[in-house]
Amino acid sequence: QVQLRESGGGLVQAGGSLRLSCAASGLTFSSLNMGWFRQPPGKEREFVAGIWWRYGTTHYADSVKGRFTISRDNAKNTVYLQMNSLKPEDTAVYYCAGVAGGIYYYTKPENYPYWGQGTQVTVSS
Repeated sequence: QVQLRESGGGLVQAGGSLRLSCAASGLTFSSLNMGWFRQPPGKEREFVAGIWWRYGTTHYADSVKGRFTISRDNAKNTVYLQMNSLKPEDTAVYYCAGVAGGIYYYTKPENYPYWGQGTQVTVSS
């Protein structure tokens, strides 16, 4: 069983920055493709960013391109989401997700079997 734990959320003013962390255990982290999703209150869970193990390929939702950066540190079994220039519309619970093996539809939450409990990010105007 893979265990994921998010941290780093909190309250920040618009224009500020936060760095989220997701620590993984249970399986070889370097073999996991990792993603970040978020779920605003009353809305569906949506893809934010992903990073794949083989080549470090990254993918971003259009809404966060140029502002968010996903990275991973395999030695620490951790994936990060650096969030800059935060906007009130970024307010959501942010979830770390993982899948062992390649997937085609990486923006679909149902394709990720491993999930953390989420961390709240609130951006005030």
